[in-house]
Amino acid sequence: MFDLPKYGDGVCLARMADLLDMLAVDRARLRRISVVVTGSNGKGSTAVMCARIGRAYGLRTGLFTSPHLFRFNERIQVDDVEIDDDAFARLKRQVEAVVADISSRRGEIFGAFEALFALACLHFQKSGCDFAVFEAGIGGRYDPVRLIGARETCVTSVDYEHVELLGNSLELIASDKSDACAAGGTIIYGENCRDLRRHLVEYNRWRGCTPLFVRDEITVDNEVQSASGQHFDFQFGYHDFRGMELGLPGAFQFNNAAIATILFLLWLQREHPRKALERIEAAIRSGLRDARWPGRLEIIQQDPLTVIDVGHTPDGIRQSLASLFAIHGDENWILVAGASRDKNADEIVGALAPSFDTIICTAAHHKGADAEAIAAAVRLANAKADICLAATVEDAVRLSQELAKTKRRRIYVAGGLFLAIEYATVVKGGRAQDLNFF
Repeated sequence: MFDLPKYGDGVCLARMADLLDMLAVDRARLRRISVVVTGSNGKGSTAVMCARIGRAYGLRTGLFTSPHLFRFNERIQVDDVEIDDDAFARLKRQVEAVVADISSRRGEIFGAFEALFALACLHFQKSGCDFAVFEAGIGGRYDPVRLIGARETCVTSVDYEHVELLGNSLELIASDKSDACAAGGTIIYGENCRDLRRHLVEYNRWRGCTPLFVRDEITVDNEVQSASGQHFDFQFGYHDFRGMELGLPGAFQFNNAAIATILFLLWLQREHPRKALERIEAAIRSGLRDARWPGRLEIIQQDPLTVIDVGHTPDGIRQSLASLFAIHGDENWILVAGASRDKNADEIVGALAPSFDTIICTAAHHKGADAEAIAAAVRLANAKADICLAATVEDAVRLSQELAKTKRRRIYVAGGLFLAIEYATVVKGGRAQDLNFF
């Protein structure tokens, strides 16, 4: 979309402030209407659930997420409708003109994600959004979302990712993500952050930020997951909601749903206090039940049953695998595995391979590690597995579908976003090489 590198020069905050001001983005209003979602895993699911709740409440709701899966327009939505091509092109020209002016004056290069964030802010303003949910790109301290100054933010989970930028310990990574929150705000931490509680309480103390932790201050109980659906009980303060249904599968979605609910409740209490509790509960129930987000334990085909997952960190992959087995059972699966060249294939494949006896190793067109390298990682993790090589995703689709039908098996595609989405595209008759990732 933008003729810019993925990342800009150094820290972007000052030039981003110039960009928003020159685009006449009302930053005071942006702050009032917005919440921010950060974290290692679960950001997209949490953001879409929170946005769905806002829309169910009757608010015109903006949603900014990344990455996209099939179309760039997925990243910017208002009331579940992606920005159309004409609006995108029109706003792109406006943003590009200001980016060029600021770059010339400051002698700095913008990143494409920075320009896209500014475009989203402008689109939400022109669309008259009452509520907006922004997903951070990387971290929080220097990510463009920090310019929002949101007072309600979250860290959905923490895992080792982008360590060259965020730090080589979970404490450093969680601290960076926490800095998306404005001083005096509230940060909701997912349950896998609880081991860092002492650090995070002290880290936030002198900025006056209030930390809330899922399964400590926020109660999640009586979780049930099955192929027919899942539900849980939620309690926070005087809010006590029983049998909350989820539209998104996976045990990790209980954490994400609780965070999305709290984000909305806290924002609503600040912006629109003293509203009818029945209306609030109805919106939350509807939003969680109706939320949809592709690629997360998504069934893309029934015969043979084929499930894809876009998780790409070891912890996220382990959680998805556990939920796959809890929902569908752990027998009669074929694994289609791959990993991106810039990821640790041994760790990713090591989290998957021990649970499968038949594994097809392949390489995505986009940044995919060589199939032979994936096979070597499989042999390290599970020497007894029956290993098949598929040089391309198209080959992997053909082979997995044939094996599934002759052996009466089901198919699980995991190891990275590019692999999962390319596989789904080919199954549906498309061409993997036609996808355009950013």
